[in-house]
Amino acid sequence: MRRTSLLLTILAVACAPADDQNSGGMASAAAPPGPRVAMAPTASGELPPAIIGQGGALQGADLPYYSGHPTTVGYLAVPEGEGPFPALIIIHQWNGLVDRVREVADDFAAEGYVTLAADLYSGRVGTDADENMSLVQETQGSMGEVIANLNAATAYLKSRADVSGRVGAMGWCFGGGIALSFGLDGVNHDATAIFYGALVDDPDVLEGMDHEVYGTFARLDTGPSPDQVTAFEGALRTAGIENDLHIYDDVGHGFWLSIDGDPDVRTGPGLDAWVRLKAYLNRTLGD
Repeated sequence: MRRTSLLLTILAVACAPADDQNSGGMASAAAPPGPRVAMAPTASGELPPAIIGQGGALQGADLPYYSGHPTTVGYLAVPEGEGPFPALIIIHQWNGLVDRVREVADDFAAEGYVTLAADLYSGRVGTDADENMSLVQETQGSMGEVIANLNAATAYLKSRADVSGRVGAMGWCFGGGIALSFGLDGVNHDATAIFYGALVDDPDVLEGMDHEVYGTFARLDTGPSPDQVTAFEGALRTAGIENDLHIYDDVGHGFWLSIDGDPDVRTGPGLDAWVRLKAYLNRTLGD
């Protein structure tokens, strides 16, 4: 791909928690019947249930969205109602598409987004750091395939009758770096949200981004470090790309997807990041 190679050598570093913590085809998709998620946007001062450890029974359905790749099975969560709704692709961390990510997809559906949790590991998940790193390294060797996978996810969502046509992508850690790569090299979409993923500090590369970028980062993180975030912000500014980036004090890598791991420390930053994210998605994907 044109730009993704710049991220390959740092994806693994960005994924490892500091505290050890081709266009493809698309599935048939004319707003088919299936399970729906009741609309229940979070109120002021409220975090989505999944990231505070209160995700309930899964309300979506598995979806083989990538034609010709039967082992690639994502998870689709659709809001109740006729729509049209904006759509969101969410990209898992280095361990793969696990139930917490599926629960987050349900939470975004409750916010009013047709949400597809992508599967970049062909149905596999890691159970320890060694397995996770092996999956990351395998992905590093096939970034063209990763972009094709996400292009297929975008095509699926845009083909649905209940989708407005506006699609965003977001990810955490490994998925954050992939979201940035996809924002630079993927088919047209309208939003890129990064949670502590691998970054780029070359303005000439970032000129390829055609929409505002959101980013949430941690002061106690080393991958990316605060200095790397500052360099990324400066490169975005030089490239003329609007952005909403913030580094949160007192938290480390991976804090947002697991607020329940240290709620006293993580709740405040996590809530602020959520408020910013909701506003960002509304202005980039809303009417």
